[in-house]
This record gives sequence, C-alpha cells and structure tokens, in this order.
Amino acid sequence: MSRWPRSLASRLSLIFFASLVLAHGLTFAMQTLERYSSAKTLMLSNFEQDIDTSVAILERLPAAERPAWLQRLQRPNYSYRLDEGETGTAMDDEPVSVKSIKATLGAHYALSFRDIPDIRPHYQAHLRFADGQPLTLDVRPSIMPLSPWLPLVLLGQLALLLACTWLAVRIALRPLTHLATAVDTLDLSRPAQPLEEHGPTEVARAAMAFNAMQERIAAYVKERVQLLAAISHDLQTPITRMKLRVEFMDDGAEKDKLWGDLDEIQHLVKEGVAYARSTEPSTEAPSRIQLTAFLESLVFDYCDIGKPVELDVPGNLLLVSRPQALRRLLTNLVDNALKFGGEALVRVETVGGRLSIQVLDRGPGIPEEALGEVLKPFYRLESSRNRDTGGTGLGLAIAAQLAASLGGELRLSNREGGGLCAEVLLG
Repeated sequence: MSRWPRSLASRLSLIFFASLVLAHGLTFAMQTLERYSSAKTLMLSNFEQDIDTSVAILERLPAAERPAWLQRLQRPNYSYRLDEGETGTAMDDEPVSVKSIKATLGAHYALSFRDIPDIRPHYQAHLRFADGQPLTLDVRPSIMPLSPWLPLVLLGQLALLLACTWLAVRIALRPLTHLATAVDTLDLSRPAQPLEEHGPTEVARAAMAFNAMQERIAAYVKERVQLLAAISHDLQTPITRMKLRVEFMDDGAEKDKLWGDLDEIQHLVKEGVAYARSTEPSTEAPSRIQLTAFLESLVFDYCDIGKPVELDVPGNLLLVSRPQALRRLLTNLVDNALKFGGEALVRVETVGGRLSIQVLDRGPGIPEEALGEVLKPFYRLESSRNRDTGGTGLGLAIAAQLAASLGGELRLSNREGGGLCAEVLLG
C-alpha cells in the first residue's frame, strides 16, 4: 500500500486505465485466439488437400516426368524432393502438420519423419512411390504472419484509452478541486465568493451546501464579533463614569490603585473594539504606495516623539495595498517592539518573490512552542509580558488579522542573540 498513489486523481486514473487496458487486452486476446484457430484450421485443411493432390499427381506421372513437376508443386513453406532427403534426428514432438500428413497419406504410404537442424523449425517426411522412387516432403512450418499495421493500431488504441481516462478523471474531479480551492481561500475578512451551483446533481448539491456553510460561518463570526464590539463599546460609558467618581476621591494609595485598574480595563476595551474592527471586511480601496516614503513617514512619527525606531529599506519600492490598514498593522508591531524591547528596527527585504517587512526588537522574545499561540486572541505570556506592561493578548491577534486582510501573513521568530522578529509577508 505504500506504493499506492496519494492523490485521488492518480488513483482513479490508475484504476480506470488499468481496467480499460485489461478489458481491451482480454478482447484482443480472444479475437486473436479465434482468428488463430480459424486460420489454423483453414491452413491445415488446405495443406492436407494440397499434399494429397500433389502426391497423387507425382504417383501417376512417369518417373522421367516427375522432376519437371516439382517446381510447379512447390509452396512457400514446403516443397518436394525426389531423393532420400537430409540426415536428421528422430522426431520427439510431432507438430500438428505431421498429424495432418499422417492422416492424409498414412493409409497409402509408409511414412517416416526426421527433424532437420536449422535456425527455424524444419522437418522432412519420407515415403516411396509404388515404383520404389523415394519422395521427400521438405516442410518449414511458419507462425501466422502479423499484419504490419496491427502494432500501430494497438498503440493508437492505448493512447485513446489514456486520453479518455485523463478526460474522465479531470471532469469528475474538477468540481472537487474547485471546492478544495474555495475551502483553502475561505477568508472571513473578505466578502464571500460563492461557488457556482451548476453541473451534475451531486456537484450542485455540494456547491449549495458549501455556500450555505460559508454564509452560516460568516454570520456566526459576525454575530460574535458584533457582540464583542457592542460589549466593549458599552463598557466605555460606565468606565468613564467610574473615572469621574475616582476624581472626587481623596488622594491616596487606594485612589491610585483604582485609577490603574480603570486604565487597564479601558485599554482592554479599546483593544477589544480594535480586534472586532480588524475582523470585519475592509471597505478601503487598494492603491499604489511608494513604500520607502510610506515607511519613512511612519518611522519619523515615532522619532518626533523620541521613540528609538530605525528604518532599513533597500531602495524605492512600489506596493499595491490598503495604506490605512498597512499603517495600523505596522504601528501595532512597532508599538509591540517598543513595549517589550525598548527600541525597534523596520527592515524591508524580498523573500521568494514576496515583499517582507520585518519589525525587529531586542526584547525577551517568545518561547518557540508559543510562537503560534500568541497570534490567538487573549493569549498572553505571563512570564515576559504581564499586565504590568499593559498586555491584553490582542495586539498580535489584531496584527495577524490585518495581515490576512491585506492578502499576506504574519510570521514570528526569535532572533539570534535575543529579541523577536515580526515578519509581514505581502504579495
């Protein structure tokens, strides 16, 4: 089973082609066998009649006239000689033509047979006429001739079977391929693209089921996101009222603690609203961006407020993207790097034909086993990124959502010497 093809197309092609070749081979074998049997019966019948007539003619001719008739009676596979023939060996296995000779001449003549050494089957039958003159029947049996066009026809039929198998498998699997592609490209941050609901009944039903499932998932996610956004938005009003009340409290440790807790709750609410917005399909139209100028503007904004952010861009690069979403994404990553590393470096490279925008820091990094988990909402690393730093577990999740909405992906990796590399691959 380890040699069994992995893909469904290969398996179906192998099964269909093997079964068609087997059926075609059996049909061809049966036709060939029937043709061989019919031709063999006809050839033996003609052979028996011919040698019976030829020997009868030679028997009735005077001995002096017989040599002149030998050329007339010669055939492609056998001929007649008026001598004792060649020295051969006793015949071990009698071919079917020997049995025909015995059946035809055995009742009138004493026959003997010898195998003659040759590159092809060759034997001689010996008898004597009534006047005592010897006659040798020199026989070289041959197989049934094969028509020269037959191999070409077989190759053409095999090519036709292969083409029909490929066409049938392609037609059968095309809807499944479209369905798999639709599943792979399913992105709830973009407007849903329904499958075409036409074709065979089973294909149309599968497309309808996928479209319905896609709509249900989108509605479910939208409902949950709206719920999160609504709760986060509604919480801002009571938080604001509580802050106003705290303002009227007497100064002291309890006031400071309560004020810090309210700041933390308000920050979490804002992050929740930001995450909810990042999962909604964007209405911003893509535009051509001069990437170097775009990143310089972003970095200069940080430098103007005294943040240590550097830029490394190889040259003038153009990018078609949504500038506001891209700015939100990079701002999120730079803020994250400044928060946990104290400084940030924005670097641009080209990796495998795709544009790579990297935000690097020298912070504590992330354990290797948690690099994928931190992209999930509300996942926090208590050991290095705790509530004292203001972490809510939504920053990287928002960045991942924004990267996906731009048609790219966010990858995290630890740097040599310490620190984190947040890489956005676009294109």
